[in-house]
Amino acid sequence: MMDDLTPEIDDDDEDGFGEELDAEIAAEPSSAASLVAAIEWDDGGRDVDQTLVGADLIAAFQKQLPNSPGVYRMFDEANEVLYVGKAKSLKKRVASYTRMAGHTNRIMRMIRATRHMEFVTTRTETEALLLEANLIKRLRPRFNVLMRDDKSFPYILVSDDHEAPAIFKHRGARSRKGSYFGPFASGGAVGRTVASLQRAFLLRTCTDSVYETRTRPCLLYQIKRCSGPCTREVSLEDYASLVNDAKGFLSGRSNQVKQAIAGAMQEAAEDLDFERAAVFRDRLSALAHIQGHQGINPHGVEEADVFAIHQEGGLTCIQVFFFRTGQNWGNRAYFPKADSTLEPGEVLGAFLAQFYDDKPPASLVLLPLEVEDGPVLAEALATKAGRRVQIAVPRRGEKKDLVDHATANAREALGRRLAETSSQARLLAGLKETFGLEQVPRRIEVFDNSHIMGTNAVGAMIVAGPQGFAKNQYRKFNIKGTDITPGDDFGMMREVMTRRFSRLLKEHGDTGPAPAAQPTEGESAEEALASAEMPAWPDLVLVDGGKGQISAVRKILDELGIADKVTTIGVAKGVDRDAGRERFIVQGRDPFSLPPRDPVLYFVQRLRDEAHRFAIGTHRAKRKKELTANPLDEIGGIGPSRKRALLHHFGTAKAVSRAAFDDLLKVEGISAAMAKTIYDHFHERQ
Repeated sequence: MMDDLTPEIDDDDEDGFGEELDAEIAAEPSSAASLVAAIEWDDGGRDVDQTLVGADLIAAFQKQLPNSPGVYRMFDEANEVLYVGKAKSLKKRVASYTRMAGHTNRIMRMIRATRHMEFVTTRTETEALLLEANLIKRLRPRFNVLMRDDKSFPYILVSDDHEAPAIFKHRGARSRKGSYFGPFASGGAVGRTVASLQRAFLLRTCTDSVYETRTRPCLLYQIKRCSGPCTREVSLEDYASLVNDAKGFLSGRSNQVKQAIAGAMQEAAEDLDFERAAVFRDRLSALAHIQGHQGINPHGVEEADVFAIHQEGGLTCIQVFFFRTGQNWGNRAYFPKADSTLEPGEVLGAFLAQFYDDKPPASLVLLPLEVEDGPVLAEALATKAGRRVQIAVPRRGEKKDLVDHATANAREALGRRLAETSSQARLLAGLKETFGLEQVPRRIEVFDNSHIMGTNAVGAMIVAGPQGFAKNQYRKFNIKGTDITPGDDFGMMREVMTRRFSRLLKEHGDTGPAPAAQPTEGESAEEALASAEMPAWPDLVLVDGGKGQISAVRKILDELGIADKVTTIGVAKGVDRDAGRERFIVQGRDPFSLPPRDPVLYFVQRLRDEAHRFAIGTHRAKRKKELTANPLDEIGGIGPSRKRALLHHFGTAKAVSRAAFDDLLKVEGISAAMAKTIYDHFHERQ
């Protein structure tokens, strides 16, 4: 079965990461390249014999190292980073790699593969830990414990920079002035909470520009989801009171807020104002709905992050619960990549350092067991947070109950993942047999196009593997070719495939798909497949289309010189376009169909449908953005503040376009130069 644990990134095109449609992906603070370039690494190998390898090479480096804290990197023959580690004493830590005895198979393989090392010293072990976590997340070395899903957490933002504050879901940098509440475990949890808060406190969710241009209440006011401050259906003073109540509820003063609302309801009922009493009744119901969906709510824990870990079948699950202001704000399961021989404390310690690399920690972190370098980790978290952070392993009481509850969730989540992984492995093996592939595919790429009469044309690529849909690998392509006839599916597919594989060749060379991962000692083939990293090259490319589309794809691959490295299969609509009657176009074979109840057929249909869903969703978002585009956005120098001032003064963008130069000068914040720019922009276009 497919999972949905990874973030879906919606790129503008293959040439770089773009912003997700609902801004759910936080901006990366720095790239791996810039981070590494900013560090003054010392290879320490000026006097090291370059013919040495493995333990002998490490021993030669170790002789030149100081007894100070720092970080080291180990490289293989291809100059790829094998491992990033930190040490209280670089000399003593690296010395442990100079002998082959006493190590696990994983460490021995790493030592044998080492061909070079680099080092950097730090002032303290805490600095070394922070740098190590940062480098691991960005370089993703093969032998480190890797946090696979580093999607940022959503918050609720109540803005403070407007006369009528709004409530929003927020991810990323906290650049806007306001009150932030969180983190929440998922965007869905935030969405449900915001919707309930709308019913309870009637706060607006519209943008400031929409607010400024309203002349009558919107639909949300009609359905009692907003109090209508834009048209003064509620006074700004009364609206401010609603905002304060919402902040109080989110800040943990839920009982006081509910008591005040209950008192107001009783007072209205005694005055026989039953309509007003019903409003307060509905608000109480909405607040009860929020708390009823929060599950376990501790009484003695105001703020904490609760972690639990469970290992089984060569896989690891780490469950984290977030408690803020005495409320449960959700939980999330992580499945880090970790060697099956590592102890739970080692995995959890490495995971925590990466987890908090770009996230603020709670004042209390509860764990089920002691972790490696626990005191150093606590000091590092306190340094990042600018306040005391306590890491505790509770033995009894309510805190122990919270950890036990998280552990039970981790066990259940891993059980589901093992079942899904086993099913997924069988489907991938069936795909190999059905289509005669050389090896079980670890990366499947599926392509589709979407447009309406050739307009807003986009191409889409989804990726699937042993872990299900890899949504952080999804890509979209805005069709840019000027020589493509509107509606030409073949031309669009040619452009998409050219851009996709040209980029792949540029970044990874023409190596083609990597060989299948070999199971280590005590590891099954299914476990090796599930734990392997997602490769860059696809083992299989599925194209939604018949002979025409697949011929266009193979022609492009042949021109790029990689036709023999990429297996392509066309999935054509069946007779009468009925699902279950698809025809498959495989090179060297006549088109064929699969039996109606074949599991592989269902699997391919799901892949094809997911690509179709992603392509249509991307197309709709692009079309919506074009329909709602404001002409003022096309003018250089017009930001949100000036646009708001213009719309507030003139009412609409059309009125701005008709305004005289002297009228533009009357708008606050519009200088003579800017007024001329605006006037010339609209009148030169006419």
